[in-house]
Amino acid sequence: MQEYDVIFIGAGPGGYTGAIRCAQLGLKTAIIEKYNTLGGTCLNVGCIPSKALLDSSEHYYNASHTFAEHGIKLDNLAVDLGQMIKRKQEVVDQTTKGIVFLMKKNKIDTYFGLGSFVDANTVKIAKNEGGEETIKGKNIVVSTGSKPMAFPSMPLDKERVITSTEALKLSEVPKHLIIIGAGVIGAELGSVYARLGAKVSFVEFADSMIPTMDKTMGKELQKAVKKLGADFYFNHKVTSVVRNGDEVTVNIDTPKGEQMTLTGDYCLVSVGRKPYTEGLNLEAAGLKTDNRGKIDVDDNLRTAVPHIFALGDVIRGAMLAHKAEEEGVFIAETIAGQKPHIHYRLIPNVVYTWPEVAAVGYTEEELKELGKSYKTGSFPFKALGRARASMDIDGLVKVLADKETDEILGVHIIGPRAADMIAEAVVALEYRASAEDISRMSHAHPTYTEAFKEACLAATGNRAINM
Repeated sequence: MQEYDVIFIGAGPGGYTGAIRCAQLGLKTAIIEKYNTLGGTCLNVGCIPSKALLDSSEHYYNASHTFAEHGIKLDNLAVDLGQMIKRKQEVVDQTTKGIVFLMKKNKIDTYFGLGSFVDANTVKIAKNEGGEETIKGKNIVVSTGSKPMAFPSMPLDKERVITSTEALKLSEVPKHLIIIGAGVIGAELGSVYARLGAKVSFVEFADSMIPTMDKTMGKELQKAVKKLGADFYFNHKVTSVVRNGDEVTVNIDTPKGEQMTLTGDYCLVSVGRKPYTEGLNLEAAGLKTDNRGKIDVDDNLRTAVPHIFALGDVIRGAMLAHKAEEEGVFIAETIAGQKPHIHYRLIPNVVYTWPEVAAVGYTEEELKELGKSYKTGSFPFKALGRARASMDIDGLVKVLADKETDEILGVHIIGPRAADMIAEAVVALEYRASAEDISRMSHAHPTYTEAFKEACLAATGNRAINM
């Protein structure tokens, strides 16, 4: 029986990143993956493929809506969805093969099959090619991720009533795509198909898009997505979803207590994700999940059994690939006897629509709830030369700073390349910079990041130069 210093069950971003760091630290490491490809949800049916389709659909939308204004003329423009899906899969395949290479490079043993606990140190692998194998680990990490969630009133058939997984491989552009949930996943995939010509309707129980983010971001994103022809039904509750042939009917309670229906050819259920722990036989290791299916961990990401750790979507916190990656490294360094640190408040959140949305730190609503004295500075992209040059004028940068000390408490961006711009804000918050610190740093002109500087100038006392 093979014995390892560390075994990771699940090869998503947290698992494979943690395994690599363990190997770098000289720990004999193994990783177990249920599916036949590495990379988990993120690389196979999440982050990477969705961004591939978002990019393709944005190219098409610009070709059909803005190229003429740039002086570029096109004839007979059409969507080849099959080619888009093919290209998406090629990106996925290339990326997952890269993880295989990294496992070999770092001498990490890889097992493909369903891993389950025999006891607290032993894992049985039901191999995908048949047969079983048992391995032992001094330390074991549960990194099995999550899967799409649905309510009983929304029965999934994965043909017409679908999750994000099926939405990434449709064979046709929907005529009318009804999306239950206007959070990150719904917003991104709704943007893809709205750009390609689908009628898109969002039904959201909350009062805005991306309801967990700063309210300003949700309002601004709604304005942008509405330009794609989308409809929004906020504060609406879905009571049932019924498929009849190629037609899907969504029955809804309105805020006024009335009933309404929407009918489309596809319904995307994007009401969140739930931890994936089925088949792990956690009880055999002395573990259990809470009522949300999550595994409880302490500040060192240890479970109730000290040599068993858990990370990513199966524990508390945001379900983000980069959060899981940080936790994988954290666990590896903890096992190696180091003293790593993660500041969870400073893990950025991103929505890859266009304009993109990105945020780090506190929202304005959170600061109000805490009774924290703060000041706000914002700067619209329409006032920025670089944004006008690229015709990307939707959105703004919003900076929240302590009213007394000027320390930046939160940064919220909706606009072009917000996903990349937020990194500067993360650095600023990590080093507890003030709004004035950023406002006195030179930012290249013309760039999108000038908007961050201008918003910081506004926060220090209405000092924005170009507004």
